[in-house]
Amino acid sequence: MMIHFSDLPGGFVGRVSELAHVAESLAKQRLVTLTGVGGVGKSRLALHGADRVGLDSGRAVVWVDLWPLQNDKLLVPSVAHAFGFANHTVVDTLDALARWLKDQHVLLVLDSCEHLLSGCRTLVGRLLEAAPNLAVLTTSREPLGLAGEHVVEVLPLPATTDGANLLRARAAALGVPLHSTVDQATVVRLCLRLEGIPLAIELAAGQLANQSIHDVDRHLYSRLQLAADCPDGPSRHRTLRTTIGWSHELCEPAERLLWARLSVFRSEVDREAVRRVCAHGPLSEDQLDSALAGLERKSILQRPGNRYRLLDTVREYGHMWLDELGETAALSYRHAHYFLDQACQADAGWWGPHQTGWYRRLENTHADLRAALDYFLATNSGAAVEMCGRLAFFWSCCGHLQVAGEYLEAALARCAAPRQIRARALWGLGVARVLSGDSGAARVLADSAVQEAACINDADGVLRSAYLLSLIHLLAGQPQAAQDAVDVALMQSPRTPHTAPGTVLCRIARVFALTGQGLLDRARAEAEDLLTECTAREEWWARSYSAYQLAAIALFQGRVREASAHARSMLEGKRRIGDRFGLALGLDLLAAALAAEGAIEQAAAAGATAEVLWSSVGHPKRGTPGEGQLRAQCERLVRTELGDERHEAVIAHAVALGPDTVLKNLLG
Repeated sequence: MMIHFSDLPGGFVGRVSELAHVAESLAKQRLVTLTGVGGVGKSRLALHGADRVGLDSGRAVVWVDLWPLQNDKLLVPSVAHAFGFANHTVVDTLDALARWLKDQHVLLVLDSCEHLLSGCRTLVGRLLEAAPNLAVLTTSREPLGLAGEHVVEVLPLPATTDGANLLRARAAALGVPLHSTVDQATVVRLCLRLEGIPLAIELAAGQLANQSIHDVDRHLYSRLQLAADCPDGPSRHRTLRTTIGWSHELCEPAERLLWARLSVFRSEVDREAVRRVCAHGPLSEDQLDSALAGLERKSILQRPGNRYRLLDTVREYGHMWLDELGETAALSYRHAHYFLDQACQADAGWWGPHQTGWYRRLENTHADLRAALDYFLATNSGAAVEMCGRLAFFWSCCGHLQVAGEYLEAALARCAAPRQIRARALWGLGVARVLSGDSGAARVLADSAVQEAACINDADGVLRSAYLLSLIHLLAGQPQAAQDAVDVALMQSPRTPHTAPGTVLCRIARVFALTGQGLLDRARAEAEDLLTECTAREEWWARSYSAYQLAAIALFQGRVREASAHARSMLEGKRRIGDRFGLALGLDLLAAALAAEGAIEQAAAAGATAEVLWSSVGHPKRGTPGEGQLRAQCERLVRTELGDERHEAVIAHAVALGPDTVLKNLLG
């Protein structure tokens, strides 16, 4: 993700010289790694250091949290997604990403590399080799070990100054002022004992809601002395581990249990997820809110907005206790089944007013969905097939094509699931393949899916498969074949509701096919009917493609203002869903409409932004042949009207602004 100063966490204390050193190092070196013990503040220093580099140099900054990843398998897809690169090709994602980054001036920050060192070495080495203007900042408990790596050891805060300031600031936030001379002396003494480790200081400060600063100092002193008498590692490791353990002991029983159970989550989650997964047995629902509030008050738990997250160092400790309690298997089971249920609910709510909310929710919990799938692949491959099949269309729309394809292939290879579940998974894999440009594989999958669905009279499965076949024909420039595929399926399923998902997909494909054959009045009538239904249901995916076709038809028929309005409506829908492929299509069409209206510079900006987005999905340009003709006409008109010099200047300005800003300006 791109980071901005407004996103940075508050309360950053000290580190003035370290910030300057990180910025200077990144000005001279292409790979800088911040090392240090857990809890020493590597991530926060990296966040502020990267932001300073971005502000000083104008370089875009892309931040990737690696702590949610269990292994190397999803490292490259996670980094690609953070860049906004959605690989819609059959090319290896790392190779495609490396080519895309070739001329870009970007700072990539990889946070928490220590458990993925081998994969990070391969990834970073390949990207630095391919992209000469790329710089990489990593945080890790040990260096990556690459040639040219500049290692910066992040030391604890000076205990008597910045460490003491941090403790006083956290105490003040809890409503506990520490102004007296005695308090000040105790603060300094406590920070010295904690060796200036920021996380240890924050955990100690979290106890001030229930204890005085003197009690905290006295109790921690005895714990630290005991740890020092039994050395089992470097002093700073012992200090942090002891402080976390002491904080754990001071938690109420319900808080300790919740801490352990929360460690099963890989991403920020809302209260409902916590309730469904964690509240059972000794931890009742009635105790949950009190336990959540207690962990937050003690600085164990962070709450960004209405979501909850454990810091990775604290999460590690919680997971250790989950193992000690013998609950790891049970919590993993509950976690996986909760997210399977989320996938099922999202699928059921696809055609309706909560559709965009489900897209956002599935995106926010992507790491947990993957963890659930990993669990099912190891324990229940039938559930993995079902979950993949229900997620595939969401993921294919939101830039996770490679992830969808890999999980679907792995799940389908492991078991012979019931035919209805298998048909959905085959269809989902087919959608991923055709959007990646592999129409041959998609055709085989579509045929297999329709056979599976037909054997059990699954009308919705037959319709979905017909949509996939139609999509393959449309992209190949065969609109009559595309229409035939959906018409046959619709005739064979007369009892399927007009608004069933499979029917809606076929209706969209039919409108595209009619437009491709030049049957514009029929296409317009059907698109308007579907748009009306979608609007009434507050649905956006089918609505956006209905608007897209109405924009194209209006352009073909010379109604340019109407075309612009429909194109903007299409883009609004795709923006809500997060579909970069769809945004590229829509911007091409809006550019053509704006050019026809005479808004030549806006058309050039829209076209240039479409180029950027096409590049970010690994394709120069895609769509049906008719859409390609509109695009070509627009490009010729814009270049002729502006002249080469002005044309290049407008394009350069649009590229510098970036897709989000240009899109915001165009949509008003």
